[in-house]
Amino acid sequence: MSTTPPTFDLVVVANRLPVDRVDEPTGPTWVTAPGGLVTALEPILAAREGAWVGWPGVPDETVEPFTADSISLVPVRLSADEVEAYYEGLSNSTIWPIYHDVIVPATFERSWWQAYLRVNDRFAARAAEVAAPGATVWVQDYQLQLVPQMLRERRPDVRIGYFAHIPFPPYELFAQLPWRTDIVKGMLGADLIGFQIDADADNFLRATRALTGLSRRRGQLRVPDLSTAGTRGVTVTDFPISIDSAALSALAASPEVAAQAAQVRADLGGRRIILGVDRLDYTKGIRHRLQAYAELLAEGRIDPAEVVLVQVATPSRERVEDYRRLRDEVELIVGRVNGDYASIGQPAVVYLHQNHDRAAMAALYRAADVMLVTPLRDGMNLVAKEYVAARVDGDGVLILSEFAGAAVELRQALLINPHDIAGVKDAIVRAVGMPSGDRRARMRRLRRVVLQRTVQRWAADFFTELSGNGAVAS
Repeated sequence: MSTTPPTFDLVVVANRLPVDRVDEPTGPTWVTAPGGLVTALEPILAAREGAWVGWPGVPDETVEPFTADSISLVPVRLSADEVEAYYEGLSNSTIWPIYHDVIVPATFERSWWQAYLRVNDRFAARAAEVAAPGATVWVQDYQLQLVPQMLRERRPDVRIGYFAHIPFPPYELFAQLPWRTDIVKGMLGADLIGFQIDADADNFLRATRALTGLSRRRGQLRVPDLSTAGTRGVTVTDFPISIDSAALSALAASPEVAAQAAQVRADLGGRRIILGVDRLDYTKGIRHRLQAYAELLAEGRIDPAEVVLVQVATPSRERVEDYRRLRDEVELIVGRVNGDYASIGQPAVVYLHQNHDRAAMAALYRAADVMLVTPLRDGMNLVAKEYVAARVDGDGVLILSEFAGAAVELRQALLINPHDIAGVKDAIVRAVGMPSGDRRARMRRLRRVVLQRTVQRWAADFFTELSGNGAVAS
């Protein structure tokens, strides 16, 4: 005898559930995954007894709905073939490169698109099943761009929000996608479409105008509403995401983290520390910063006896060929630099291809004299904000790519063009030698921004806008 599944007034839909499975001898358990999105949405979902729809991260297994940290989790089953085609294929080998300025060429496979359609439809069906009448559904990111329209066709009564965590490209790049119109129409199923920065919203509006003829008037697009034969309003705007800055500041201020930071500095011989922290991804500009640093060493403008570069490169998408190739290239460069400039017990570059817990990262941030954030293209880049939040001592210098969304807010950083190696080198030298008063004045202004614009505020602002932006027929 079948039972009717429970329904929820608030449903978040994301590619992954906010938990990771840990296989213990006694059986599998689930632990909360790290990340700003989980931090932002967990209290809202718990307060409203909401649900999170997503893939549990395990292919070819059916996982029944369960509860973790007061959130109802609704798993979506994916086969190994679907993970390969929908996620590794279309999402990360087609859409990701197009949306990041084609730093590497995109691959176009029609079979990947068919998998993307099937999986998006499955997510939409699952969301429709668990959304209560008149519920609010918030769809997350580029893997699920078709879900808003697919959900609306099933459930015209719900309010739908969509947020893009990565950039939206200029139309000249977006137009390369054979399925460009389908993607735009899929996103237009939402009542509210949010982007990281205003420029991304403008790019989407331009694509919408080119592909559908719709233009924004009085702050909204008017799109056909099949349920009423009229039109409904779609708001497109920017909502810059942030971090749980208060929690990170508190962690960084703890005696344990302060001691760890002091130990890091001691282990590195008391040298001035330049820090890079990134997923190992070709969009992050890791090779560019290594090239700039190597040239500074070669020119004698940086002395490896006085300065060290620490590069944390978190493993990422290791089944995708472009990422495997990047790891080989980065490790080759690091080996060459250390071979040329390191001495016994004193590496010129410390390279860490591993994950670190939050306390260890906070200690690295506190220990670093200079934070080097050089993405070639990035929707936001939360590492830049994490560094600022962790600098409870009010010191440190942030060097930030102007192609990161964070550059719109963090104007007191040293802004650089990562393609301009000479400019990156000059910024590093300036940061290493910056007087204390200048460092502290810049950091004070950066901290004011980061501590005020939190991830909780981001989520609240989005929900407030969405709550007042239900479908309006005309």
